[in-house]
Amino acid sequence: MKKLLVRGWNTRTLVITCALLSIGAYAMANGTATAAAGLEQANTGIRAMWPTVQKLMFTVMAIIGLVGAASVYGKWSNGDPDTRKAAASWFGALIFAGLVVVILGAVFTPG
Repeated sequence: MKKLLVRGWNTRTLVITCALLSIGAYAMANGTATAAAGLEQANTGIRAMWPTVQKLMFTVMAIIGLVGAASVYGKWSNGDPDTRKAAASWFGALIFAGLVVVILGAVFTPG
């Protein structure tokens, strides 16, 4: 018995894809106003909490920096030849975290 193939798709994949597309279309048609109101409420809530979240993120960055400094110092004290790479990794992580805070701040700053 041959399997039905539609340009490389088997029957099960085609049926699942059609079902998911029809469910998505139904959800978009019936919940547009409710979804917009929910998104606006979430936006308002995040903007109101942003200063607290930003302080928390800076605190986490400080903890990451302290742990990284302790880790690098431990490697340096033990004479590990991989100290420069470890320092660069921790410093890069801090730069990435700082950029995340700045970019999210640009998106979620109230006003």
